[in-house]
Amino acid sequence: MDRKQFVKKFEQHFAGKPRVFRAPGRVNLIGEHTDYNDGFVFPMAISFYTTIAVFPTRDRKLYIRSENMNELIAIDLDANATRRNHWSDYVAGMANVLEAEGFRLPGASMLIDSDVPVGSGLSSSAALEMSAGLALLSTIGSELALEKLALLGQKAENQFVGMNCGIMDQFISTHGKENHALFLDCRTLDYELVPLQADDIRFVICNTMVKHELGSSEYNKRRAECEQGVTLMRADYPDIKALRDVSLVQFKKVQHKLPDIVRKRCRHVISENERTLQSMTALNSNDLEKFGQLMNSSHDSLRDDYQVSCKELDLMVELARAHDGCLGARMTGGGFGGCTVNLVLANSVDHFVENLSKSYEKETTLKPDIYISVPSEGAHELI
Repeated sequence: MDRKQFVKKFEQHFAGKPRVFRAPGRVNLIGEHTDYNDGFVFPMAISFYTTIAVFPTRDRKLYIRSENMNELIAIDLDANATRRNHWSDYVAGMANVLEAEGFRLPGASMLIDSDVPVGSGLSSSAALEMSAGLALLSTIGSELALEKLALLGQKAENQFVGMNCGIMDQFISTHGKENHALFLDCRTLDYELVPLQADDIRFVICNTMVKHELGSSEYNKRRAECEQGVTLMRADYPDIKALRDVSLVQFKKVQHKLPDIVRKRCRHVISENERTLQSMTALNSNDLEKFGQLMNSSHDSLRDDYQVSCKELDLMVELARAHDGCLGARMTGGGFGGCTVNLVLANSVDHFVENLSKSYEKETTLKPDIYISVPSEGAHELI
């Protein structure tokens, strides 16, 4: 839907001539569950967006209509904001953190529409937070540096929504660039945009169509297990602050001192950081076979050591790897369902999609959604 059509849709529900903002979802190419361990990630923004039309009001209330949910929600900015366990929490959370930063919002009419698949691990939540942040700031004629906006989105998700996520999703949603992946140091927020030589390859995203309910609680448990590992390893390495500070060589010297579960969690994160660094080198030199091998190793580690995969993800990866045109396949996102990301030769994509879809449906009776995306632009206003 282009800007003109979206404005017309807004005018069917609200008064005023709105401004329109959008922010993308993302797929993480490699570097999973490393972000909240101060590690390295390597995502790209995808060509699926959450779009918000906004017009300020003067009554300190947000009137938010979701086209996807066919629902209108009102939020009073003068009331004590509380989590509702509802899609509107992401917008309310952004309003809450912006007000805490000193931005007094006037209220607004907002229309939201999104083609970022929900519950698929493609970060529909960050796309909503970042587009809402831009939209809310526009009501008072303000802007924020993209890094600050991303940090406030993370704060909203951590403190208001209650998901203890790292910075990756919000950062790539704001900083994505067309035809580039983004290598991010989650401690320093230093980043590098890495060109993707996409003439010969495609990133094919396959949605398993399942999302197991234990994902949220298990995510927070994994984070606690990583923190326990850091605490225990400080006996030998007193200067470490996070798993990012431990090399594989160092880890192997002390791993026998860790409880079995904690050892597995730490081994995944530490080895995944090394794979992510190697992946940037591989893509910079256009060594696609090496990059594919690292993707494969990443999935195996997520399945065996971090234990955040599931039978549907493992099946999708197994079917993908059996295809000659697939150079690498792995789960992407938090896990327990959602999507895989696959590095596929461009001339094999059609055959890959057809075969994978048929085989997966035959095994599970679920028809997967499959998306072929190019690296896309980060959050911005539609003019």
